[in-house]
Amino acid sequence: MKKPKPQPGLPTPDQILRFIADSSDAVGKREIAKHFGLHGNDKIALKALLKDMTDEGLVDMAPGRAFHKHGGLPKVTVLRVAAIEGSNVWAVPDRWEGAGAPPRLRVMEQGRKGALGVGDRVLARTEERGGGHVAHPMKRLQASAELVIGVLVHDTGPGGKAMTWLRPADKRARFDFAVADMGDAGIGDLVRAELTGRGPATKAKVIERIGDPFAPKALSMIAIARHEIPHIFGAETIAEAERAAKLPLTPEGREDLRDLPIVAIDPIDARDHDDAVWAIPDDDATNRGGFKAIVAIADVSYYVRPDGELDREARRRGNSVYFPDRVVPMLPETLSAGVCSLKAGEDRAAMACHLVIDKHGKVTSWRFARALVRLRANIAYEQAQAMIDGEPILPGTGRGTSEAGGGVPSGKRAAETSRKPPVPLHHPADGSPPPAGEDLLPALQNLWACWALLATARAARAPLDLDLPERQVILDEKGGIAEIRVRDRLDSMRLIEDYMIAANVAAAKALEAKKSPVMYRIHEPPSREKLVSLKDYLETFEQSFALGQVITPAVFNRLIDGFSEDDRLPEIMQAILRSQTQAYYGPANAGHFGLALGSYAHFTSPIRRYADLIVHRALVDSYKLEVPGKPKDLPARTGLGEADAKGLSRIGEAISALERRAMEAERETIDRYVAAYLANKAGEIVAARITGVQPFGFFATVDGLGGDGLVPVSTLGSERFFYDEAARTLDSEHGRVSYTVGQRLDLRLMEANPVSGALRFELPDAPEGGFRDRPVRRDGLKKAGKHVVGKRGRPANIKHKGRKR
Repeated sequence: MKKPKPQPGLPTPDQILRFIADSSDAVGKREIAKHFGLHGNDKIALKALLKDMTDEGLVDMAPGRAFHKHGGLPKVTVLRVAAIEGSNVWAVPDRWEGAGAPPRLRVMEQGRKGALGVGDRVLARTEERGGGHVAHPMKRLQASAELVIGVLVHDTGPGGKAMTWLRPADKRARFDFAVADMGDAGIGDLVRAELTGRGPATKAKVIERIGDPFAPKALSMIAIARHEIPHIFGAETIAEAERAAKLPLTPEGREDLRDLPIVAIDPIDARDHDDAVWAIPDDDATNRGGFKAIVAIADVSYYVRPDGELDREARRRGNSVYFPDRVVPMLPETLSAGVCSLKAGEDRAAMACHLVIDKHGKVTSWRFARALVRLRANIAYEQAQAMIDGEPILPGTGRGTSEAGGGVPSGKRAAETSRKPPVPLHHPADGSPPPAGEDLLPALQNLWACWALLATARAARAPLDLDLPERQVILDEKGGIAEIRVRDRLDSMRLIEDYMIAANVAAAKALEAKKSPVMYRIHEPPSREKLVSLKDYLETFEQSFALGQVITPAVFNRLIDGFSEDDRLPEIMQAILRSQTQAYYGPANAGHFGLALGSYAHFTSPIRRYADLIVHRALVDSYKLEVPGKPKDLPARTGLGEADAKGLSRIGEAISALERRAMEAERETIDRYVAAYLANKAGEIVAARITGVQPFGFFATVDGLGGDGLVPVSTLGSERFFYDEAARTLDSEHGRVSYTVGQRLDLRLMEANPVSGALRFELPDAPEGGFRDRPVRRDGLKKAGKHVVGKRGRPANIKHKGRKR
């Protein structure tokens, strides 16, 4: 059927947007004028209208002066090759200002423009296909300048001349770069710089001063800049958040749960409180020995509505990012630390998950409702544990007198008890918890008794039981590093974890029952390739691993148990972790291997995860949970909506990528704080453990602190060393020395670089500069294992990292 011809005259912005969306080709001013039959003065008016639409953020201009809807993928755009996987070439937009992570496009017919490599840029026509996008290259473009995030330092250069250098923030970078232009930045500033020239002529030109990363509570700025994490909210987003915070909160359309002693148990320094819990023995005679429980979750979907500025910004961020010195929230603090956060003594909107649990710990039924809650208390994990254990709480800390706090005895693996049902502990007659705790104790005891049932069911399910240490950086009031330690693993933490898992499973199954779209949290079983690698590694421990067996989490748990009394247990758990696939979000259920669950979704943290907000909206739609009233200046509906329901695959891919970005940024920042903590200990001997072996040396971590540093092969001795890939060892030529993963040894800390988080070690008895008198091969080159070491040959204006500053 032929489309009706548009009426003559200047089109409205909506008509232009529809024409751009419906067009299969690039749309410029000429195409718009031709389609709407514009002539003379109307063309001049169209130019002004398109400028207004661009200024208002309704459309963007792509290369070639073609327009496309704001935040979308242009029909013709510049792409950068991001990855080559077999015969498939994948590219991303060279610039992306849309919501979430940039889309990945498969490059078609790329051979016509010659073989493309990672980093190459092309002008391409884009096309939607199969729920994703493909790209058809039109023209290969000149390579863009490489951008580097780093800190400006002052040091000597060739001939002892004082120079300014750019020290990259990337731990993998091998060089500092001479700076040609500092712009308005100064020594010590974190900057974004452009590398110009090639080879010996490479120099850095500062194009943006980001700030001082060494100011108090500012070290996370490096990761924020390097990963381009949005950390400033726009005026429109802030304004919408303030309007949303004023939404009326009444019992209408909600269950009133304000009389129940619901409590939130969180980290002691938590700023946003997503979840709270309550449990009581079930008085139903058919469920003797069972419990009723409520998991109350902040009703973020009431405040953050689809298609608004808040929603677009939340999707663009994907999640909150947690650093030792700050939180980069997904939502403005008006909401995240304000009206959405479940705070004691204040009325709050909640999404309540009602659970019925039988005496075996099985959740037999669930029900979701919007609710009004008023928490009895916000309790730190340590405080809740101390109250259950009947210990006095140390003033100002929230901790009991025992660091184990009823959890795992010192020196014993935390996971050994996590599979055993906890024994509910009662407040002893001679204990003395603070007076405020007396009212809370019965509520906590009910929570612990119900958890005993949930933990029994968890043990029967046998999920993957990896208990890996989590580092915690404690800052003092001035932002200095007070302490770096391994976070305690308490029963109170496991309790909250099991309640949250129960609610997450209930949310997934509740949506499945309505045949509604679900944003699943998916963790697929390990691939055969990774299992083969694990098998080869375990053989170096004289441990067999049958590839033909049915792989379940219990298989790995038995492996862990077999090394429970072995010093090599951390290496075994790390190897098992490496064998696992990465969890992700998506609408096609493949189960959660690690938790041994068939259906799983994230429901319990909508303040800090966009995936959870999607699940809340789906529940609102499926169970007709819209609340009465139509607010002014805000979208009316709080449910998912048809467009998002159809686009879950795309949304899941975007927020999965954003989650990986956040995890990498958080890990890097912890490493930088460890390096800053160790910076004044250069030259000292530290107890360390080897974490990885490569032909060029081995990596080691400092016991109790973490961090990762290289011991170069050139410093290991005068003998040549050979790398055994299967055994992951470096062996000396005559077999006198061998370095292997898991080996503990003392090392001398040579350098700790807070800019990149890198550490560098040497053996305690290594001569300054390492061993240089190795036997010479017949071809005149020196060799270490399979790694040939020749003349460094660095350009005069590129300085090796690790030199004296």
